[in-house]
Amino acid sequence: MSFETDISRIEEIAQKLNASDTSLEESIALFEEGMRLAKALEKALAEAKRSVEIVLGENPQEAEITSLA
Repeated sequence: MSFETDISRIEEIAQKLNASDTSLEESIALFEEGMRLAKALEKALAEAKRSVEIVLGENPQEAEITSLA
C-alpha cells in the first residue's frame, strides 16, 4: 500500500470506531489494523526523514532546513 492509501484507511478506521453500531469484536480488529498501519507509517516517515537528511548533508545537525510552505 502507498502512504496515502494507508492514511485514508486509518481515517476510515477512525470513523468506524467512532460509530456507535460497531461491535466490540470489530472495534478490536479495527484498532489492531490501525495500530499496524500507524507503525508502518511511522517507519516510512522516519525513512523519508533520513533520506532528506542525507540529501541535505551527512550531519543532520548541520543541515539547513528550509520550510516548503
